[in-house]
Amino acid sequence: MILDVLENGHRYLALNKGFAKAFDFLVRPDLKELSIGKYEIDGERVYAMVSKDPGRKKEDALLETHENYIDIQLVLAGTDVMGWKPRSLCDRSTGEYVQKSDLQFFADEPDAWISTNSGAFVIFFPEDAHMPSISSGILHKVVVKVAVVST
Repeated sequence: MILDVLENGHRYLALNKGFAKAFDFLVRPDLKELSIGKYEIDGERVYAMVSKDPGRKKEDALLETHENYIDIQLVLAGTDVMGWKPRSLCDRSTGEYVQKSDLQFFADEPDAWISTNSGAFVIFFPEDAHMPSISSGILHKVVVKVAVVST
C-alpha cells in the first residue's frame, strides 16, 4: 500500500508497466470535469472509473481484495478514510473470490485507517485488503485499475 500526493506519482512508474498511462490520465487538466463513468486508458489493462457518491459508514462496509488489478484511488474532493489490512491476515471471508468482478470481500476489521484528502492517492496491490469510500460527505474520486500483469 502506498499513500502519496499526485505530484509524486512519477516516483512509482517503475512498479508496473501500466502506471505511466495511469498517472498520465490522473494528471489531465480536465480530470475534475469528467463525467461519472468508466474510461478506457489502455483497453482492459488500464482503465479508470470516475465516481461522485455519498461516503459509507465503517459499519456498513467490508474489506475487499483484488487478484488481477492494482487500484490507484485518487480523491478529487472530500476525505476518504480508507481501511487497510494485509490480505494474508484476513480470515473472515464473506464468500468466494469472483473472477468476473475481480473481488473478494472480508468481514475482518481493518488494522489501519488512512485519511486521504483531495489531491492524495492510495495504491492498493493484490496483497492489500482495503475498505474505501468511508466518509460522512460526498466523495469525488477516480479509481484507476491497472492489470497486475501488463503486456
